[in-house]
Amino acid sequence: MSMAGNLRKVTSLGRVGGLRTVARLARRRRRVDLSHPARSPLGSSVVNCVAYEGGARVPLGGDLADAVERVRKSGRGFVWLGLHEPTVQEFAGVAELFDLHPLAVEDAIEAHQRPKVERYGETLFAVFKTVCYVDHEELTATSEVVDTGEIMVFVGEDFAITVRHGRHGSLGPLREDLESRPEQLVKGPSAVLHAIADNVVDDYLGVVEAVQEDIDQVETDVFAENGARADPGRIYQLKRELLQLKRAVVPLGRPLLDLAARPMRVVDPEIQAYFRDVSDHQLRVAEQIAAFDELLNSILQAHLAQVTVAQNEDMRKITAWAAIVAVPTMVCGMYGMNFDHMPELHWRYGYGMVIGVISLACLVLHRGFRRNGWL
Repeated sequence: MSMAGNLRKVTSLGRVGGLRTVARLARRRRRVDLSHPARSPLGSSVVNCVAYEGGARVPLGGDLADAVERVRKSGRGFVWLGLHEPTVQEFAGVAELFDLHPLAVEDAIEAHQRPKVERYGETLFAVFKTVCYVDHEELTATSEVVDTGEIMVFVGEDFAITVRHGRHGSLGPLREDLESRPEQLVKGPSAVLHAIADNVVDDYLGVVEAVQEDIDQVETDVFAENGARADPGRIYQLKRELLQLKRAVVPLGRPLLDLAARPMRVVDPEIQAYFRDVSDHQLRVAEQIAAFDELLNSILQAHLAQVTVAQNEDMRKITAWAAIVAVPTMVCGMYGMNFDHMPELHWRYGYGMVIGVISLACLVLHRGFRRNGWL
């Protein structure tokens, strides 16, 4: 039987006790991401399965259970199994083979989890939110700026299982990069956990830089000559997308500190030093997000102030012109009354005098309003 067939056999084992039957988990799964040549589906949800001994990749013979048994007997390597959006039935055999906790398995299948690191016996379960910047020609009030996904990682003494959700965050290039550094792989499954955490946080840095360009563009538009006419919906959209990014980055701070400081059996002590570096990068991203949020608040307040000032200017102009128009309206209204005995009513030059008085009064009012900045 081929390796693909054996993996299909493993993923079709019995159900895991304690898992709730959720109807939405039975929906059709998205197609596995095959954009990278190193990623080819070995099963309905299995992206790749590799064994490592002494930091080097070794060929797998037999089924997955035999490979795990061989690694455990040698005591010198581990198995890395990658999955993409598995269903309950597909993940049941993997959970039974590696004795994964039902609660962690449920979280891995359902997704939409908060970034965290939990310990179930001798197994470490980590959740990372992946982010991707969505390119757009022009930022609008409905533009999608940040797209999120999830990567769940099970780490044991001799295995690392990654479960990916979403359209991005593929681990093929990361796997190849890690295989080029056997000195890291020899440290065991915790090296995979660190590589994933480092890759996710590096993506945060790239997304934050791209979002900063959008914020700079909005700031330029708001403080332009016609900034009061800028669309405030773009600012609100950026704040919503920034909140989505914040939900992915900020909760990861405490788990990274735990991985860097707390002794854990499945985490190599030498790897913990690398987690401190990842934690520093995450803290920097969190600080930038907080600064962006404050900046957007300031931009929004400045825009609202500009709108208020523009409205006041419009009202002053309307009031000034209404005052000017009030002069001829008043005079014409008086002489429009049907009385026989009115001053200068039958005078030959009365009409010209009235027109001259009206014009002079309007001119004086206009110059006065212009001098005061109302017109």
